[in-house]
Amino acid sequence: MSDDDFMQDSDQEQYDFEYEDDDEEETGDVGIENKYYNAKQMKVDNPEEAIEEFLGMPALEEEKGDWGFKGLKQAVKLEYKLRKYDKAVEHYTELLTYVKSAVTRNYSEKSINNMLDFIEKGAEDDKAYHCMEKFYSKTLESFQSTNNERLWLKTNIKLARLWLERREYTQLVKLVRELHRACQTEDGRDDPSKGTYALEIYALEIQMYAETRNNKRLKALYQRALKVRSAVPHPKIMGIIRECGGKMHMSEENWKEAQTDFFESFRNYDEAGSLQRIQVLKYLVLTTMLMKSDINPFESQETKPYKNDPRISAMTDLVEAYQQNDIHRYESILQNNKDVLSDPFIAENIDEVTRSLRTSGVMKLIAPYTRFTLAFIAKKLNISVAEVQDIIGFLILDKKLDGKIDQDKGTVEIENRNDADRTLAMQEWSSAIGSLCKTVLDEGEGFKTDDSQSLGGTAMAGLLSTSTRSGAPPSAPPSGGRSKHPKKGLGFGARGAPTTFG
Repeated sequence: MSDDDFMQDSDQEQYDFEYEDDDEEETGDVGIENKYYNAKQMKVDNPEEAIEEFLGMPALEEEKGDWGFKGLKQAVKLEYKLRKYDKAVEHYTELLTYVKSAVTRNYSEKSINNMLDFIEKGAEDDKAYHCMEKFYSKTLESFQSTNNERLWLKTNIKLARLWLERREYTQLVKLVRELHRACQTEDGRDDPSKGTYALEIYALEIQMYAETRNNKRLKALYQRALKVRSAVPHPKIMGIIRECGGKMHMSEENWKEAQTDFFESFRNYDEAGSLQRIQVLKYLVLTTMLMKSDINPFESQETKPYKNDPRISAMTDLVEAYQQNDIHRYESILQNNKDVLSDPFIAENIDEVTRSLRTSGVMKLIAPYTRFTLAFIAKKLNISVAEVQDIIGFLILDKKLDGKIDQDKGTVEIENRNDADRTLAMQEWSSAIGSLCKTVLDEGEGFKTDDSQSLGGTAMAGLLSTSTRSGAPPSAPPSGGRSKHPKKGLGFGARGAPTTFG
């Protein structure tokens, strides 16, 4: 079976596309047809009476046919909506008896898929989930006997999504293994004709390992999924795979690869019309800050329409404050938009961004001081004293700051080596000049006036003539080239005397 055959009538409605029942015009008893449409009009105002009307339709047919199938289908949906789960399962079981001969294969497949999607979207509690399991079980039993592999695969993938949603990983792993075998040829290789289903299965596994933080297994499956070339997957499937890949790269602090995956995920979700595109766009903005990039993530053609979207305005403001190194605005945005941290993934990773910005703010603030209090820095940055102490401690351990913290007094003393280093350099430079002068004077060659004046003599002659012009006596300094009285008042700039604040 070719992949095109598998894609025919594909189960797109499971990805948030809604379809009305495709009740094509049928030739048959006019009385049954009228009864069906009258019952449909009663669905909203009198659902109980509508159910009775729908359930009465099979008895009006001499043999099982389309109208009985349609009537049962409508009755099952209403019963499920009214939480009459036992009745819904009973009549769904009766409905499945029609698919073998009463209706065409394509029509029955499409109807059953729509039915299962309806049940899946309406599940809100444990009873509904238990009912959904029975629907899947009944469907698999029915279509296994008819050897309908396509519907068997689709139904099992729906069941696997149910296990994933309920975090029942043991059952999910067993089912996924069975599905993988069904998508392989007899020699154990991936069946190219089932590449689309294989990608859906990979997506389920990748989500499971992302949730359980099994990065080793996740990475292997992610790479295998990207190598599948014999499929034309629904964009939402690729959005899921890329999103999980981005989270995997984030856990490895591989910001560049994470940014690429989140962008591709956003593009696919956007194409599928999935609301998840907004959340992934937030992740994309987050990676921009982690990369310390100056590029605005909303400059691309795909993301530009969402720049002023109120759902991501807080993240947009955050990245602007970060790129401008405005710690006060950044902290204010976080304080006024608590919903930003409601996503566990953002809450887990934004700490790194916040720490980076706060560290930069601390370094900028303490630059003029050699001694300050933790409380002073905390007040200036509007953060706690404990957070300031953590940042200062990190800077000291990372050798970006040479200082000591006095926890009892709540103070920090910076040991400024800049002046000492410059003084030592000046001493070495003065010593080198002195040695040069001594060498020139001792050898005496520098004072020769012949045509072959040496370089040292020329330099010294220049020094003497300069001294003469300035009014100083043109005599040589005492032995050793040093003055008797050392020069006073040498200024080395920098911080000078220690400065204290706070």
